[in-house]
Amino acid sequence: MATHSSPGAESSEFADAIRDLHAARLRPEVRLTEVPAPTRIAPHAIALTGDVIDDEDELASGRFVLLHDPESPEPWGGPWRVVTYARAELEPEVAGDPMFGGVGWSWLADSLDERGLTYSHAAGTVTRVVSESFGDLDDREQSVELEIRASWTPHDNEAGEHLQAWADLLCTIGGLPPLPDGVVPLPGRRR
Repeated sequence: MATHSSPGAESSEFADAIRDLHAARLRPEVRLTEVPAPTRIAPHAIALTGDVIDDEDELASGRFVLLHDPESPEPWGGPWRVVTYARAELEPEVAGDPMFGGVGWSWLADSLDERGLTYSHAAGTVTRVVSESFGDLDDREQSVELEIRASWTPHDNEAGEHLQAWADLLCTIGGLPPLPDGVVPLPGRRR
């Protein structure tokens, strides 16, 4: 996993968090990739991108960043900060629903709460992007994308659980049904 640490030894707490991220069990549809971590926000950082792939179709994608600053920056309210991004294409019918932003945010809160995680200082945006084509592109259908940008301060040492909650959010916005703990999904159709 791609990490960033300021010069000197990596903190043992951050090393424990990285091990916890490595040990996180995600649904088989979620594929993680290492990416360069931000270098200016915190002394220690790790960054991952994730894609939800089902039957070779990308359903959702995003980015998960875990930041650690032992100095506990005041805006964070603690030494840890999770910064995420999630996006998926949706059905055009949701484009005009004025309640949809709140629904998107509740999916994030539900993902964290269902795992029993403690956190504070949650902040973010839910954006709908509606694309309509004109002229020579007239034959393309309208498309709608949902983007959830969120950050929160974890109050437990469960980095892997926070990664799992974010992966749950990706699966939700990608349209996969919830999967109870201990249940293994059947493989999708093969093409």
